[in-house]
Amino acid sequence: MANTNLIKDKYKIDIIKYRYFWLTFTGIILIPCIVAIIYLMVTQPNHAPLKLGIDFTGGTILQYDVDKKATTGDIANIRQSLEKIGVKNPVIQTTAINGTNEENKEAVNHLLSIRTTFLGDKESAQKVEEITNTVSNSFNKTELVAVNSVGPTLGSELLKNTMAALILAFILMVVYISFRFRFEYGWIALLTLFHDAIIVLGVFAIKGIFQDTTVDSLFITAILTVIGYSINDTIVVFDRIRENMRFLAKKYSSDEIINASINQTIARSINTSLTTLFTLFALYFFGGSTIKDFVLAIIIGVIAGTYSSIFVAGVILAIVKENMEKKNKKNA
Repeated sequence: MANTNLIKDKYKIDIIKYRYFWLTFTGIILIPCIVAIIYLMVTQPNHAPLKLGIDFTGGTILQYDVDKKATTGDIANIRQSLEKIGVKNPVIQTTAINGTNEENKEAVNHLLSIRTTFLGDKESAQKVEEITNTVSNSFNKTELVAVNSVGPTLGSELLKNTMAALILAFILMVVYISFRFRFEYGWIALLTLFHDAIIVLGVFAIKGIFQDTTVDSLFITAILTVIGYSINDTIVVFDRIRENMRFLAKKYSSDEIINASINQTIARSINTSLTTLFTLFALYFFGGSTIKDFVLAIIIGVIAGTYSSIFVAGVILAIVKENMEKKNKKNA
């Protein structure tokens, strides 16, 4: 049951009072993100809002049997050397395995995988030889054991399926919240989800412009994770608002109830996010280079989701409730 004296409790932050400050601050954050997204959509031939990796545009994976496990320094040197010969944004992974090369039955102890842009038939042989020579400079033994290519058509199909999954996730979440609460809660939740997604997309659009960063299927996983995390925080806030509205609507104004409800949940939201961020920062700084962008996307999304559930969702709901009350008084 709601605390009937909650309005008398001292607020940590009077959020609703400064509603337009929070909305202005949100707009300042969103503007460069939206500008970067639009810039890439206009300037890129495929009109994508981000620079797409080989998962979506097609690419080639080369696997090498090498005599040792590549260190972080080896991978950095190989990546730098590959970029010098025109291989853009190569993804390099190393794995210790126990297996055999099917052609000569020799033991394969360490496997080095390099993902590049799609190599067509005309340039394939020459480019593969250049890449192999580059890799050979870092090892005593280097043998190409497999070459696999994903064509642009398959990559395009994956992109369509990914977009369909994102749209479906948004729709199902809005339907659930509208059913669980009321319609205005549903579209407000949708706005906060767009807010969080645009911030993540915008940061990576900016990275794409200035650092030539590309996104792959892992990035979509990160976006879906962020959406799930954000909607969870928003539901917690909305649930407390609904509960307090049920018992206190006749005693206090909607602004007072929403403000108190947010303050009741703010510690929980921040503490949960901090524990998640501790783990994510550890992964970002001490994990492999291949997951850095994936982890960074989740870090940005968790911060944006926590902010939006506290300073965006409740603030917009307060404005909607205020307009509804004015309209009801006018009609009465």
